[in-house]
Amino acid sequence: MKNFGGSVLFLDRSDINTDEIIPAKYLTENSKEALKPYILEDLKLEGFDPQRDIPGKGVIVSRGNFGCGSSREHAPWVLEVNGINLVIAESFARIFRQNMYNCGMIAAELPPDALEGIFREFAGGETTLRADIKAGTLTFTSGEKERTLPFTLKNFERALVDSGGWVEYAARHY
Repeated sequence: MKNFGGSVLFLDRSDINTDEIIPAKYLTENSKEALKPYILEDLKLEGFDPQRDIPGKGVIVSRGNFGCGSSREHAPWVLEVNGINLVIAESFARIFRQNMYNCGMIAAELPPDALEGIFREFAGGETTLRADIKAGTLTFTSGEKERTLPFTLKNFERALVDSGGWVEYAARHY
């Protein structure tokens, strides 16, 4: 099973779409690895530099409607190839969310007030996240500060994550 957690990248914006996650001009690439350098290349967010801010990150924390736009697997793929296997947001576009689970990754939803508290308390500092899939908890740590929040995976989502994605799940069960 993949490692879910690590250093957190805070993207304080709603409606980050799949064209911002991986620009459409790169969709002709024939491997996940070829997508790697283009992650969030077109994201416009004050102070954000993908070349500086993404390396070493394992988690994204964002606002609502993450992954809206075109329905493409390339958006989760570019996250995965860059070591990001967990995205936390208030809500996700339906197809992006399902593509995350199909790839054996997690799209965890938190209520707006909890998310606001995480941004207020942890954004702007070096923050790490530990995800305990079995317990259904997300633990944010920055220096002496620590906060644990519950999250929920449906049974089938957990099965996809445990298997490593849809293809692996299907190979085991069909």
